[in-house]
Amino acid sequence: MAVIDVYNLNKEKVSQIELRDDIFNVAIKKHLLHEVITSQLLQRRAGSASVKGRSEVRGSGRKLWRQKGTGRARVGAASSPTRRGGGVVFGPVPRSYSRKVSRKVRRSALRMALTDKLQNDRLVVVQDFDLPEIKTRKFLEVMEEFQVRKALIVTDEKNERLEKSSRNVPWVKILRCEGLNTYDLIRHEHLFMVQSVVPKIQEALVP
Repeated sequence: MAVIDVYNLNKEKVSQIELRDDIFNVAIKKHLLHEVITSQLLQRRAGSASVKGRSEVRGSGRKLWRQKGTGRARVGAASSPTRRGGGVVFGPVPRSYSRKVSRKVRRSALRMALTDKLQNDRLVVVQDFDLPEIKTRKFLEVMEEFQVRKALIVTDEKNERLEKSSRNVPWVKILRCEGLNTYDLIRHEHLFMVQSVVPKIQEALVP
């Protein structure tokens, strides 16, 4: 098992914790990560784009003028796609973009993303993230202490002082351990985990 240091908010080592090799030291398969991340992004699409076809455009179906004798080109109904205000040909209709990925594959991708953070020294385990007060400045001081930007912070329960202190910092995201996902892990450069979160993640991701 790998052993990683546990720090307090002043970046002082306070203890160590063991990490399971079958979760934090697995083979990384890029194609599998790509599949899971693509699935997550597709599920975010609303799929609500819609236009009216010629049968849905409001208007008479009467022929605009007679076929012959006017000197003009022949026409049909005003809803024809070739006319202004007519229907749209092959336009978008409401649809679902979701692409299903099995639970086994999603969990495997999470293990790979966690392995990537550990192997690249971008995983930080802190004893707790209890800030003394709700102050963005206090939160930024902690981030500067660890020399970190673009961080994902995973907590085990609601932490009002942390969440409110960081909500104006665009390069930080706070997640509960239940919401941990591959896209956010890959998207953020560093991963902070509260010490009490580690056993829960390991229990949830046991192969």
